[in-house]
Amino acid sequence: MANAASFRGLSAVSGRIAWAGGTEGAILRTTDGGVTWRRVSPPATEALDFRDIEAFDANSAFALSAGPGPASRLYHTIDGGTNWRLLLANDAPKGFWDAIAFWNPRRGVLMGDPAGATFDIRLTDDGGKSWRRPERLPEARPGESAFAASGTCLIVGTGGRAWFATGGKGGGRVFRSSDWGRTWDASETPVRHDGASSGIFSIAFQDHRRGIVVGGDFQKPGEARGHVAVTGDGGLTWTPVQGPPLYLSAVRWRGDVLVATGPSGTVQSSDGGRTWTESVPPGYHTLDIADGRIWAAGSGGPTLIFR
Repeated sequence: MANAASFRGLSAVSGRIAWAGGTEGAILRTTDGGVTWRRVSPPATEALDFRDIEAFDANSAFALSAGPGPASRLYHTIDGGTNWRLLLANDAPKGFWDAIAFWNPRRGVLMGDPAGATFDIRLTDDGGKSWRRPERLPEARPGESAFAASGTCLIVGTGGRAWFATGGKGGGRVFRSSDWGRTWDASETPVRHDGASSGIFSIAFQDHRRGIVVGGDFQKPGEARGHVAVTGDGGLTWTPVQGPPLYLSAVRWRGDVLVATGPSGTVQSSDGGRTWTESVPPGYHTLDIADGRIWAAGSGGPTLIFR
């Protein structure tokens, strides 16, 4: 396994199948519950940083690399990583892609930082063969961007719903769509965004109404304040709650329990994010949940942390 790589992309398909993406072009896959991981990277991608993975089974997956301009790329495999097809490369020199998400194997959305006045949104409804921008792109404020920290700043829900969260001095907002990403509306949150390295890093919804955002300042991880907020109306309004004393880069729902992680630790909440208890001591960059099992990935590689 590529232990030297740092992993921020993770997609858990089941309790046995998961994919992970990281630095040095590393893409790993397991089909035995994490006992063994096999490197299945596209060729000649050692300079890329794969920040998001969206997998559907042991054979089919999309891998998004993040970086300036053409270092942001989207690959697809249908044979377990034996062969990859390059679908897209960012043609904006100042562009930077952050995350991808799929409602189903055919319909997905890609989101990137603004290279101008709007966020970069791409949509597919043919399994990634073609991508198009919606007619009206969501407008960005000066200093607003998203964080490609865990592949969880963009998520999708039922009925064509989708959300993405932002940071930076102009950020701290949640954008929401109810029409498969064609149009977006923004809501303010109380999450701190007092610097370029602060804001919302991850968003999760239990259903179409109940959700949470987490974050902080990754350059000041000890300043864990104003970094968690919840919603009960689908993201229209947000209420601050007292978060754990950690900068958090990823959050997921495991039934009625929230699990969140950051480089300094992993925590869980059974009351919707109002109080938190330590779940497992190590910290990670990202996590995912499938079949009730919690997968995580960070500087030490991907692992199954709760069976």
